[in-house]
Amino acid sequence: MSRKRRKNPSLPWGLSARLLALTVLFVMLAEVLIYVPSVSRYRKAYLEDQIAKANLAILAVEASPDNVVGEKLAMNLLLQAGAYGIVLKEPDRRMLMLKEEMPPSVDVTYDLRNVMFPEWIGEAMMTLLQSENRVMRVIADSPHNGAATIEVLIDERPLREEMLAFSVRILQLSIIISLFTAGLVFLSLQWLMVRPIQQITDSMTRFRENPEDESVTIHPTDRTDEIGVAQRELAAMQENLRAALRQKTHLAALGAAVAKINHDLRNTLSTAVLTSDHLASIEDPEVKRVMPRLSKAIDRAVALCSQTLDFVRDVRISIQPSVFQLNELVLELESTVRRPSTDSPGLDKVTGAGLGFKINADQEQMFRVFSNLALNAAEAGARAVQIEAVRESEALIIDFRDDGPGIPEDAQERLFQPFSGTARKGGTGLGLVIAREIINAHGGELALADSGPAGTTFRIELPNSCLHSSQA
Repeated sequence: MSRKRRKNPSLPWGLSARLLALTVLFVMLAEVLIYVPSVSRYRKAYLEDQIAKANLAILAVEASPDNVVGEKLAMNLLLQAGAYGIVLKEPDRRMLMLKEEMPPSVDVTYDLRNVMFPEWIGEAMMTLLQSENRVMRVIADSPHNGAATIEVLIDERPLREEMLAFSVRILQLSIIISLFTAGLVFLSLQWLMVRPIQQITDSMTRFRENPEDESVTIHPTDRTDEIGVAQRELAAMQENLRAALRQKTHLAALGAAVAKINHDLRNTLSTAVLTSDHLASIEDPEVKRVMPRLSKAIDRAVALCSQTLDFVRDVRISIQPSVFQLNELVLELESTVRRPSTDSPGLDKVTGAGLGFKINADQEQMFRVFSNLALNAAEAGARAVQIEAVRESEALIIDFRDDGPGIPEDAQERLFQPFSGTARKGGTGLGLVIAREIINAHGGELALADSGPAGTTFRIELPNSCLHSSQA
């Protein structure tokens, strides 16, 4: 074939690379969702640790005589606690204070006693976003005396530095986890999905290039998941298409041969027609008796050759629409298919109902459809045909009903298949196929509506576009 084979997508745009990138992205997103409460919890633990250090300093003061310590010891205690000042408040109003001579002014106060989780997150984000140092007053319950409270003055910068260091550790761990997880997911999906899908697409591409090559057929595995189903369905489709292509090739060769044979056969039948016309002028009684059957056989042979040749040529039906009355078409059909005597082929009666519609369609082609249906009914043993038209919301419905013996069930299954969809011995099955192609060319549909001992009904559905504008 002239088409060039498409290259498989490169790694940056391939399914594997996209899965890897998405896995990393989703893991990092999950880590972000985990990081926010984690860093707020880290900040809470840091402040609680500062309260614990302040409590140790207070215990050291309480262990001294009269709860008084020297200035040097006080500074050491504050240095160990990392605070500017520590205050213990007890229920009896007695206060114990440990502070520098001139502690800085307080910039912000945090009370750890009644703080909800969303507030912890907001305060942690505010701390991370600060660019300058602030002096914090932290208030909490005393660890060893639940009735007392401890206040401590500390800098915010050490807390922010600790939180940033914690964030860097979380980031590093998140990158390691995401890459490790993405690698495992990548390898798993590469083995479970990507490689089988690549095999399927490669088989489809090679099958498109050379569908008759049996070596390009995919070999399905025993997998029971969707990939296994896709492999088996693709293999079955390739086999069916290959068989259909072989059949089409054989039919094309057969069609070319039939076209040549038909050409010579029609010439031969033309000679037979001329001879039969000459024989019809002979007054011999025996000749008069056999001539109708001979003429009928020749006419059927000529019609068979014409239908077969048209179908083999696969000539596209050309539609030349015009406006005409539906009842006029039925009257023309009646004059054509109604038999003049009991010995002649045809129908005894053609009736209609609801035929007052104006049709915008190809009149000659539509007459061909009606005549094919009428002649099929007559040859099947019908004596009367009723044609009824009714307008529905989206289509014009035309029911073609006969009083014949009905179509056998096995013939109904292949009714619209050429050369095999006939229930009549010696028929080609092309009449219905051609009629359906004509209706399809008008945008409609021809189908078998019902068939039984009481008769057969074919239904023609024409779209509203086939109705004249005055009735559409």
